[in-house]
Amino acid sequence: MDLALLLMIAVFVASLGIQWGLQATFARHSRVGNTRGLTGAQVARAILDAHGLSQVRVEPVPGHLTDHYDPQAKAVRLSEPNYASPSLAALAVAAHEVGHAVQDAQGYAWLRVRANLWPVASLGSTWGPILVLAGLALGALGLAKLGIYLYLAVAFFQLITLPVEFDASRRAMGFLKRMGFLSDRETGPARQVLTWAALTYVAALASSLATILYYASLLGLFRREE
Repeated sequence: MDLALLLMIAVFVASLGIQWGLQATFARHSRVGNTRGLTGAQVARAILDAHGLSQVRVEPVPGHLTDHYDPQAKAVRLSEPNYASPSLAALAVAAHEVGHAVQDAQGYAWLRVRANLWPVASLGSTWGPILVLAGLALGALGLAKLGIYLYLAVAFFQLITLPVEFDASRRAMGFLKRMGFLSDRETGPARQVLTWAALTYVAALASSLATILYYASLLGLFRREE
């Protein structure tokens, strides 16, 4: 079996393991209430207000782990369970998303770079694989290479995402400790939730890189000229 294909399979399996780890960790700490009894929405609102961001809304959204910060709408959106739950997991996730809002307010450079890359990355994720496969089917090497270049934009976007996400988690732990939302025994569980969440972004980057290598091997880009 081709080495690049083996690598892609190995990364896929590892990604499944990380997703399982996140789900298991989140489920475990979703059943444990924080000592302050505050919901994710309350914690998010308190941290935002403490940073002078009263204009940023905190809103519930449907789904599971659909939490995100919308920089266009200036809104922290928490999945419905995290919005209303007083669990340790909800507290950690809410603080993380507020971390993105604070990054936005402070003009965090990597967040701006990521926002500027998003249109190209979105194009690459949609058309990259299509162009590679079309190029292979038609024997059009140039078309397939264009697909790989577009997919490289996706990987670069994911690479830039890492410092953005790690910084948001670092800020989240700082918020929670300074504002007294975490007791000593709760610090570890909150950090576990954030760590597993961060690993999913590492897995996504590894998956993209492995896919690119596989596409390149299909095109014979690693073969030496006879």
